[in-house]
Amino acid sequence: MSHPSPSSIRVHAEHGDRHDEILTPEALAFLTRLHDQFAGRRQERLNARMAQRKAIENGRDLRFLPETRSIRENTSWQVAGAGPGLEDRRVEITGPTDPKMTVNALNSGAKAWLADLEDATSPTWSNVIGGQLSLHDAIRDRLEFTSPEGKRYRVEAAPDARPTIIMRPRGWHLVEKHLRYTDRAGYTRAASASLVDFGLYFFHNAKALIDGGRGPYFYLPKLENHLEARLWDDVFTFSETALHLPHGTIRATILIETISAAFEMDEILYELRDHAAGLNAGRWDYIFSLIKNYRERGRSYVLPDRDLITMTVPFMRAYT
Repeated sequence: MSHPSPSSIRVHAEHGDRHDEILTPEALAFLTRLHDQFAGRRQERLNARMAQRKAIENGRDLRFLPETRSIRENTSWQVAGAGPGLEDRRVEITGPTDPKMTVNALNSGAKAWLADLEDATSPTWSNVIGGQLSLHDAIRDRLEFTSPEGKRYRVEAAPDARPTIIMRPRGWHLVEKHLRYTDRAGYTRAASASLVDFGLYFFHNAKALIDGGRGPYFYLPKLENHLEARLWDDVFTFSETALHLPHGTIRATILIETISAAFEMDEILYELRDHAAGLNAGRWDYIFSLIKNYRERGRSYVLPDRDLITMTVPFMRAYT
């Protein structure tokens, strides 16, 4: 009788400078465990997205879910709220995680920085791992950068004056083609970009962030429903257990930037209640989500020039 082969994640890319500091055997083993646990469920959720999109194309409108009405009407539950360093987010900036922009963000004087491995980062292999290196060094107070012109960048702000880092991984729909996951059945495919970005950052930095008085904090992009939020919550719980951290150490801010998620905001918070720091609006992706889902529904769903779609038009006002 044959036995299943062990699962694995292997690197399919050229070795870059200091990449071995991020792609350690232990970190790759952690990514493998994440994929063993959650790669199948991720694919199920992506299949459900496609089914819902087809239903909308065929005339079904989105609605508040009757089966979760009790969650929306129950006022007894609450979310975890702000973790250490997230209490004041009145000035929050965003940007990519290359060394220069990381230094500038930490010197900015803002209260929080969305360290973006998603929309603000072109997902080349050098950017993906280079961004992890920038954050790894910044958290340990050893990030410096010298430009080709010889200009030197270094973090000057005192540790307690630097913004709290909130890392945004790529969404569930994206893959990281430079890492290949082979499951126990021997089937190989590209790794989940979400699990790669989250897993590498969390594995290397969670304890250092806690020791520095902050914590492992994340922005979750492109969620479409509460079942995708439940998947993230399970990823968080699994990861906390794997690193022997208390349940609820992770905090997540969920971006509401799809029209389907707007109908399940209470449910999304409920699923992530032990890890949720709150919600945030993603205006442009929300508008795009409407176009993408209703593009086959006729002229009545055609939008005007985007300059006219302000936050005061009826459907955007209802969203906020």
